[in-house]
Formats: sequence, structure tokens, C-alpha cells
Amino acid sequence: MILVVTGTDTGVGKTVVTAALAVALAAAGRRVAVLKPVQAGTEDDLGDDLGDGLGDGLGDGLGDADVVRRLAGVRAAEGIRLPDPMAPVAAAARAGVRLPGLAEHCAHVERLAADHDDVLVEGTGGLLVELDGSGGTVADLAGLTGASTVVVCRSGLGTLNHTALTLEALERRGVAVPGLVVGAWPRSPSEVERDNRARLARLAPLLGAVPAGAGQLPVAEFRRAAPGWFTGLPQAASTSARSSFGGRGP
Repeated sequence: MILVVTGTDTGVGKTVVTAALAVALAAAGRRVAVLKPVQAGTEDDLGDDLGDGLGDGLGDGLGDADVVRRLAGVRAAEGIRLPDPMAPVAAAARAGVRLPGLAEHCAHVERLAADHDDVLVEGTGGLLVELDGSGGTVADLAGLTGASTVVVCRSGLGTLNHTALTLEALERRGVAVPGLVVGAWPRSPSEVERDNRARLARLAPLLGAVPAGAGQLPVAEFRRAAPGWFTGLPQAASTSARSSFGGRGP
């Protein structure tokens, strides 16, 4: 199975959700690899590593693949690493380097898929962020690889609109969506957050919620707890995103 992990925005917790999914799939006996096609921003802590905007506390220079490798203990590769925490096209221009094209990313995915049961591809920012200099997006990469896509969303105000927009964009492209994951579920959720969680589940299957600050757990505790954060694991979908989203609004 090839699974793209995208988010409704940057900083929603994609990295820790990716690590947690990798742990849960490995616990089910699957051979798992992770690919971060474009890592933009390694000079400081960007918050997305934890899903709670607090920074990973692991020191400068770490990318998302490093965090996944540490937390999940699985193979985690990068396509290209850029120092500036910007959109890939802008970060590559500042660094004076060429971004790999989507065909190169697809080939990387295929190489990993040849040796693993599951390949998790963590996107950069949101679904329509451009990954190359030709306008190719995370959504396009999902379509080209035949991947299903898990959408990581926030718990708070604005999440219903952002999630519905992301699902609609995937539906229009015919990309299958096994479900949603809340990237940082607070220890003491507000009434708004509890209501949002129920309404998110009406948009698409809610696969689970990762506790806020999960990325700061000791590795052994993270790996022990991660499978329990999901009510179900994504499966390779044979139907389009419409079957999950159905065009329903929030």
C-alpha cells in the first residue's frame, strides 16, 4: 500500500501521525518505509514534528524523516532537504538548487515499495503545495503513484472548513481517502473541539486522534501507545475519494 499523509495546513501534526501510523502498521506485521519527498526547513524547530506547535526539543538540523526514524524505528528517506522553512519552490530558489520532478519522487516511491508492504509519503504543508518547479503538487504525487491519502486535521476552530476543502480537492482528483486523523487531540478538549471531532467523522471516516505532545514521549512509550491511537488502520482503497467524502458539507 502507498499512503500519502497530507494535512489541512502546515503544523497540523503530519510528522507524528506518520510515525504513529508506521508503528501501528509495523505492529500489524507490515514492513513499512517512509518518504519525505521535500524537507523544507531544518534550521529551527517548526512545530509540525509534534503536532502541537511546541517544537521537537531535539535540536537544530533535524528533518521530519529524522523524527519519524527516531520515533517509529522504520526506514525513513528524503528526496531533497532545503534549509529554509518555506514552500519548496521558494526554499529551493533561495538555496539555488533544482527540485526533483514528480517523476523522480514516483521512482523513489516505487523503489521503496519493491521492498516494503507499505510506503508512507509525508507531504509538505497542505495538499496543493507545489513540490517541483513545474506546478506538481502533493495531490498530483498521490494521483501518479495511485496512493490513498490520509488527511491530518486540527481539532479547533476552522478545521471543518479546511478539512472539507481538502477532501473536496481530493475528490475532484479521484484520490481515495481512507479517513482522517486529528493531529493533536488536547488532554482537555473544549466543547468546540468535541463537537468538531463528531462533525469531522461525518465528513470521512475518523481513523483516530494522536494526543497533543505525543512526539515528546519517550520512544518506548510512543511505540507502545501508538497503535491504540487509531480505531482502524487505512487500507488500500479501490474506490474514489467520493465514496468516503460523498460531497457532504460540514
